[in-house]
Amino acid sequence: MPGSSFALIDGDFADFLAGDLLVKPAREPWEKRGYYALRRSVFSEEQQLLAQDKDSHDFQATPIVAVAGSCGVADRVIGAVRIYEQEPGLWYGGRLCVEKAYRRHGMIGKALVNEAVSLAIDIGCQTFLATVQLVNESYFHSLHWHTLEHIELLGQPHVLMQAELSSYPFMPREVSLLPLKARRHG
Repeated sequence: MPGSSFALIDGDFADFLAGDLLVKPAREPWEKRGYYALRRSVFSEEQQLLAQDKDSHDFQATPIVAVAGSCGVADRVIGAVRIYEQEPGLWYGGRLCVEKAYRRHGMIGKALVNEAVSLAIDIGCQTFLATVQLVNESYFHSLHWHTLEHIELLGQPHVLMQAELSSYPFMPREVSLLPLKARRHG
């Protein structure tokens, strides 16, 4: 059932997945609800960066979600990011977040960034920027981004970064989690 929750035992998410992670623009109402709920959970509750997570960019942004499921049916949003065009050819990504139990593998964030940049390129992006928290700067370097400048945002150190568009897509746009499961149980 869309929006249902899973009980995770020992944070072992690979055991309940059917094997695939679907990363795509959020179109269904349950996907959009899950998208905003995850953002609120991460940025307002967990990190306490924003009292209210929604802003004016949400009116023009394309929400992208990572959905997982059971029995081959995607039914839970476990990751989110948004993209929007600031001016012709200039795109921004933002609000990248992954549910806490899923962060340790890094694959979900990577798949979200890959889809965000690749989708923007498909619809006319010539420059893709994002403002990321300083603690994530090296992670973005590993995803073919370079630092433009260090700034302070919301009272926290952030980095304005730019994606190397020629490196995208740098992975398939549909990701299998079976190798993670095999490594964990092999």
